[in-house]
Amino acid sequence: MSTEHATFGGGCFWCIEAAFEPLDGIESVTSGYAGGHTEEPSYRAVCTGNTGHAEVVQLAYDPETISYEELLEVFFTIHDPTQLNRQGPDVGSQYRSIILTHDEEQRELAASYIDALDEEGGYDDEVVTELARLEEFYRAEEKHQDYFAKNPNDAYCSMHAQPKVEKVKETFREKLAA
Repeated sequence: MSTEHATFGGGCFWCIEAAFEPLDGIESVTSGYAGGHTEEPSYRAVCTGNTGHAEVVQLAYDPETISYEELLEVFFTIHDPTQLNRQGPDVGSQYRSIILTHDEEQRELAASYIDALDEEGGYDDEVVTELARLEEFYRAEEKHQDYFAKNPNDAYCSMHAQPKVEKVKETFREKLAA
């Protein structure tokens, strides 16, 4: 089994992390920061919007079980890629929709996927998802890892993460881990 990595940001990393975890082929989901200009950013610094980083998740996955294209499909299902620098109640560039690619193949697949979404006209507005090469991924503080699993009754998680998890379980039923 080979492991590949994918990195996505689409709002609060707690929500994105929780939505990807039930999928078969996902070996791990790590919350962190990427896409910015500050070395070793902290949650507090990223929340100011001054580091340039987005809250992201980095997936380790088995491409023989779940493809990068399928990960893109999940990603675009669990967030609104037409909202610039926000997702729901979370506002700021740290919550932007972003795909950080690990290689040229991922960049090409993501660009084609975004083009297809725009051509299909499935959204009222244009997709504003940023596409950039991953330069550096910084793991978030431990309290942010598996946050939804550790805090299922947290009000934010109940209102924002839980619906994303349910959407994945309903929409991608055939891709859930046993």
